[in-house]
Amino acid sequence: MWRSLLTRDLSQAAELPERVRRAIALEQDQAERLISWCQLALVLFFAAFYASAPKPADRPMTFEPVPWALAVYFVATLIRIVWCHRARLPAWSLAGSVFIDMSLLFGLIWSFHLQYGQPPAFYLKAPTVLYVFIFIALRALRFEAWLVLFTGVAAAAGWIALVVYAANFGPDRMPITRDYVRYMTSNAILVGAEIDKIVAILVVSAVLSWALLRAQRTLVSAVAGTTAVRELKRFFAADVADAITSSEESIRPGQGILRDAAAMFVDLRGFTEMARGLSPDQTVGLIAEYQARLVPVLQVNGGSIDKFLGDGILASFGATRPSGSYAADAMRAADALLAEVARWRAEREAAGLPSPRVGAAVAMGPLLFGAVGDATRLEYTVIGDAVNLAAKLEKHTKVEAVAALTTLETYERAREQGYDVVKAVRRARTVAGVGDLVDLVVIA
Repeated sequence: MWRSLLTRDLSQAAELPERVRRAIALEQDQAERLISWCQLALVLFFAAFYASAPKPADRPMTFEPVPWALAVYFVATLIRIVWCHRARLPAWSLAGSVFIDMSLLFGLIWSFHLQYGQPPAFYLKAPTVLYVFIFIALRALRFEAWLVLFTGVAAAAGWIALVVYAANFGPDRMPITRDYVRYMTSNAILVGAEIDKIVAILVVSAVLSWALLRAQRTLVSAVAGTTAVRELKRFFAADVADAITSSEESIRPGQGILRDAAAMFVDLRGFTEMARGLSPDQTVGLIAEYQARLVPVLQVNGGSIDKFLGDGILASFGATRPSGSYAADAMRAADALLAEVARWRAEREAAGLPSPRVGAAVAMGPLLFGAVGDATRLEYTVIGDAVNLAAKLEKHTKVEAVAALTTLETYERAREQGYDVVKAVRRARTVAGVGDLVDLVVIA
């Protein structure tokens, strides 16, 4: 289990869509560039630190390894920066970078006893070992646990090598002691102190790796959830998607909210007959183009798309969320929609393509916004007399020979809410399916 988790690359997580994996890979590449620039800053700091550190005048060094090591590291870092800006670094290069980092750091620490003319045990007290944790933390930017753990193990191995060298090699080998005071006041080696450092390195690396593993699972769930919400908003109106994702409890059929709102029904004229002369691709393409032109107009004017009914569109205003201008918004949306239809038809006519007319109608009244269906298949929708009336009025536009209609009641409510466009009124009209005579207003 640990092996599969530690070697897991988030950009290859099977439970994520391909486009999400590509996005994660891009973020990892950007993190790698940041790591490379941080490494460059570190090597420049090490160089400045080494150059400014006092050198013993009585023991001049015939050969100084640190400047050479820093120069090699500087060149390797520049190559890495160029490489990671041009391509994605393979796993072996990431491991190689860790090896180079540890070699630089421990090579620098090892050189201290030469620089100051002391026995090898002298460098075991150097606080520079704390930079190990910087290198470990840098690897966490990629959000890959295996890389953090690998860095920690490499650092622990490097420090063990320095301790072994100090205890067993060199002309000035120092004794191993268990006396802490002697350890602090001389170059004697306290094994317990070195074990503490190694344990600290390994524990920090293990804890950070485990935290990354937990964060990876959370990230995968969060990214998958965010992607699902983003896709949900393509199938539902934004307000509906927000209602679904923000619900504190599981959504059940029968839940609903009653609000005063307006409904608009839009339909293509004579589409069924026109479709007989079109290929399937042309038919679907025409509907897609028509919807692509009109849906944004409805949405920008406060409309929420309830559903697509073949070549029809049902939108609501003030049903999915409260609005004090639902009728005025619906009327403005109707005006903008008909203007867009005129432009769309003109473009298609100029291109020699079929350009069907569009009919629309608006009606207001109490609308129920809620979930219908059963436990296995739910749908958010708007229900109410205003929806039925809007559908009937849209059909009635053909009788009145107009493009769009609304009721006088809806028009007057819109004017109360700030709509100020004067429209023609047709009183006492008989509308199929409506029992009483209806006062109508011609939108266009």
